[in-house]
Amino acid sequence: MSSGVSPAGPARLAVFLSGSGRSLVNLQERIAANRLRAEIALVVASKECLGAERARGLGIPTRVMSGNLPIDTVELVLNDAGINWVVLAGYIRLFPIPRAYSGRVVNIHPALLPSFGGHGMYGHHVHEAVIAAGCRVSGCTVHLCDEQYDRGPILVQRTCPVRDDDTPDSLAARVFEQECEAYPEALELLIAGRVKIEGRRARILDR
Repeated sequence: MSSGVSPAGPARLAVFLSGSGRSLVNLQERIAANRLRAEIALVVASKECLGAERARGLGIPTRVMSGNLPIDTVELVLNDAGINWVVLAGYIRLFPIPRAYSGRVVNIHPALLPSFGGHGMYGHHVHEAVIAAGCRVSGCTVHLCDEQYDRGPILVQRTCPVRDDDTPDSLAARVFEQECEAYPEALELLIAGRVKIEGRRARILDR
């Protein structure tokens, strides 16, 4: 049995974010170019931020919901917007997953999980840790979410080199280039019903 749902029309996404909204813009551009069969029906920001401003500028219904969100509130917000998939895009709080949305919450992490993940490992903290560890390769991971940070079946991973003269900012820029490809790819697989969950593993089905 494949994960999630395959709606008759474009999949309705809710994007949860806390920062610049670059991933939101990337997804919206893919949708506008007919390269992702979806629509962003709702943006929820954990605080007022550039991502919320960008969402409003794109004409997307946007809410600012600070603090740790009660699971019942999350379910109500998602149901009211008719959401099929929840997309975490730099959302720094632990997302409470309503039972009805189990297997339908997706996250992207700027490293190759299971390394360099967990509470507090976000943004420049991740890239600093990768460089300090002497890694020769980094990248990004798209995965389905469970009740812990940066855990759950891995859908897509893409890699990039770590160079000798890298700073956290230069590495972050190279990783983000891979994120721009990996997130739409993973969402398209999910929307098309091509993901089968077997325990903690995600198997990609043939077309």
